[in-house]
Amino acid sequence: MKKSNFHGFHIRKWFTQVEETLANETGMAADSNPVVKIAIGCAIQNPCAGKFVKNLDPIIKRSVHLGREFGRRIVAAANGRAIESYGKSCVVGTAGEYEHGNMLLTTAFADPVRDAVGGGKAWVPSTGKRGGPGTEIDVPLAHKDALYVRSHYDTMSVTFGDAPAPDEVVIVFAFATRGRLHARLGGLRAKDIAGKDGLR
Repeated sequence: MKKSNFHGFHIRKWFTQVEETLANETGMAADSNPVVKIAIGCAIQNPCAGKFVKNLDPIIKRSVHLGREFGRRIVAAANGRAIESYGKSCVVGTAGEYEHGNMLLTTAFADPVRDAVGGGKAWVPSTGKRGGPGTEIDVPLAHKDALYVRSHYDTMSVTFGDAPAPDEVVIVFAFATRGRLHARLGGLRAKDIAGKDGLR
């Protein structure tokens, strides 16, 4: 194991990716504000790489510190913008199990992130895979306070250059400031739940 540099973990690097969409795919200008999507990720050494570890609870417990740091970083990256949707993913290096990514994405990790963005009633959509450096992952997005707001079903596709190495996991949390441009599929609307349970 490499020397710990963050609450019992070894983090090699952090990633922040931001995209701002001003018009939809057919060229229609944004209906109100553009969509800003932000992904925060880190390449962390997998403490279970190359071996089977039956009890993952101690690592899950420590992941709360990761969640707090992710929360701090999204607040800084959002720069005052309200967050309406979120999702999380992992890419596990080839010396690890898919389970090793999921152990870093549980409620212990996610709750401090929810707190940082003003709370969230809905569960955080999640996905993941195993892969090598540069593997692309589609992070699912959904409204943070009501899962069935169709306008906020979306994804953010991200890659991480030289990560993950075989003995690493990349964990990522993505966020969006609004739903899709010109969403028109009906159903529950974000404005119908505005002001409730942390939606700002």
